[in-house]
Amino acid sequence: MALYGSNFWKKTPFLKLLLAAIAGIIVQWHFQVSITIWWLVLLAGTVLTAIFFLIPFFKRFRFAFINGIITSILFFSIGGILTWEKDIRNDKQWLGNYYTGTETLIVTVDEPPVEKTKSVKANATVSYLLKNEQPISVNGKIILYFKKDSSLQLSYGSQIIFKKPLQEIKNSGNPGGFDYKRYSLFQGITHQVYLKSDEFELLNDTRENWFRKFIYSSREKVLDILRTNIKGGKELGLAEALLIGYKDDLEQSLVQSYTNTGVVHIIAISGLHLGLIYWLLALLLKPLKKRKKTKWLSPVLIITGLWLFSLLAGAQPSILRSALMFTCIVWGETFSRKTSIFNTMAVSAFILLCINPYFLWDVGFQLSYAAVLSIIIFMRPIYNWFYIKNKVLDFLWKLNAVTLAAQILTVPLSIYHFHQFPNLFILTNFLAVPLSSAILLGEIFLCVISFIPVVAIFIGKIISGLIWLMNTYIEKIESIHFSLWDGLQISILQAALLIFFAVGISYWLMEKSTTGLKLGLLAFLGFAIVRSWSFIQSNRQQKIIVYNVPQKRAIDIVNGRNYFFVGDSDLLANDFARNFHLKPSRILYRISDVAALDNLSFFENYLSYNGKHILLVDESISFLPQETKPLVDLLVISKNPKIYMKKLVASFNIKRVVFDGSVPAWKVTYWKKDCDSLQIPWHDVTMKGAFEMRLN
Repeated sequence: MALYGSNFWKKTPFLKLLLAAIAGIIVQWHFQVSITIWWLVLLAGTVLTAIFFLIPFFKRFRFAFINGIITSILFFSIGGILTWEKDIRNDKQWLGNYYTGTETLIVTVDEPPVEKTKSVKANATVSYLLKNEQPISVNGKIILYFKKDSSLQLSYGSQIIFKKPLQEIKNSGNPGGFDYKRYSLFQGITHQVYLKSDEFELLNDTRENWFRKFIYSSREKVLDILRTNIKGGKELGLAEALLIGYKDDLEQSLVQSYTNTGVVHIIAISGLHLGLIYWLLALLLKPLKKRKKTKWLSPVLIITGLWLFSLLAGAQPSILRSALMFTCIVWGETFSRKTSIFNTMAVSAFILLCINPYFLWDVGFQLSYAAVLSIIIFMRPIYNWFYIKNKVLDFLWKLNAVTLAAQILTVPLSIYHFHQFPNLFILTNFLAVPLSSAILLGEIFLCVISFIPVVAIFIGKIISGLIWLMNTYIEKIESIHFSLWDGLQISILQAALLIFFAVGISYWLMEKSTTGLKLGLLAFLGFAIVRSWSFIQSNRQQKIIVYNVPQKRAIDIVNGRNYFFVGDSDLLANDFARNFHLKPSRILYRISDVAALDNLSFFENYLSYNGKHILLVDESISFLPQETKPLVDLLVISKNPKIYMKKLVASFNIKRVVFDGSVPAWKVTYWKKDCDSLQIPWHDVTMKGAFEMRLN
């Protein structure tokens, strides 16, 4: 495994170019460089390349490193240009450049609407904006939410017209929370709107792409087959997700069980699925390879089948990567060309990033490549730990070797993104991987013979039983109290250092290289230093956090690694709301709840902590004017109290006002005006995100 030698880089020339392109993507996203600068860099790189090739042929080898630098500059600029072009905000015809909130919009539904708990959701493309009754062609995507109505007749390609103001997509702004605004922007979506039945009009015209219509209709046919023959809510939801990546019928509790036990990759369509499809197609088309006239047809049909399945499965980054990988493998086998698997992966990653540079931030994309790399590097050495003569036991050990190998590079990323580690992942993968493979093949067979109802029902019952067995096993493993190590928090730097540590130590063990040992130990030392410093910072922290939770009051008073919660008690009983709004912050700051904090005192709605005085107002209270006004460092207003700022100022010396997520928007408007006139700083969590006040 000469992974770090010069021979490795010679066999994987595209890896350097990929890294340069990734650097360009990251620079453009974080610094928003002008497109003119990128084109100038590209032009300079092109000119330097032309000059380099004017050098006499034999002298070029002496300056080969210069050619490498120039080529890296070219791909660096390509990454930046691709990212600039993909950003919808840089489009001159972007919706945001014309929309003021008063115009009428004509939009096209981009996908079959999906029924949610309280609404019907669909993504849509804005086609026209009517300004002074003049149509203006614009580009941009929005999310449509419709009130549930039996008369709602929307489908892919439907066009509607409405005038209701759009709402810009925003984050909750809570510490450590999911960046939904960035997630939507990566898909070109910047606004959303909620429409009742009388707030829009369905137009007669439709806008459909024949290929997308074919994909959606094919998915619906597959879903109909599954829904007809597979019984049970949990079983059907998992069957749909496993075969074509349809997750709208999946129970969230089941997804959480698969996540907690380390087998969520089964639900997320990836290389495992494409590997089975590739194996099945290769087996069925094997007779074509025996004849010279039909030999060429086999790779064409295999590649077509792989990509058709990928498109039916929603063209997710992980499955596109796998489709590209297997396409390269099939192509290489056809022409008998052997190449480095690392170079093949670099090419596939570059193609994906050319399609969408924002795939770089996709968790599935990151974990897919980390898992495949980890398996390629570590699977064989781990498998060689034991020699087993029995073929069945040897096969089972091989499956576990793959599982163990995949964890080495994916664990740091998983902890960084999900803040947890499944301690019993070997037990769950031991049964789940082969069982899910059998279920997937069974579902494909079910779709093939669905025209024979008797056989289809029988196969459906077998599949339902296998899924029930797998779900039950996963849920039993999850119920073991030590199955999950939760609440882990590492930074991206710590994750990178852990990966370097794993690679360095593994390189030392497999190649007996002291360089690998030194690099691994150095990376671990860096990890220990960075992590220790983060814990020191956590132990010193003292702050007050007012969260942005819709219609709820939620405040954490933090002292070191402890917090005391002040807020609505029913919020603590709501698992989803607590995990979504509050848990990320508590993991980020490494804090645990306590029954009481030192130096914290309460008197009705007035509390004092660490020298700071906080007044909590959530109901109508009358305060008498005072000559010596008590100091209020922070006034937090919740719910809908009948209060007047001028009267409060006459009773207290207020330094700052915070309006939490439970205050009606219309009332906040009046209070803000009063604060401005009284020159009192204010913070609205629904607009600016959670409020944090440091106390040290």
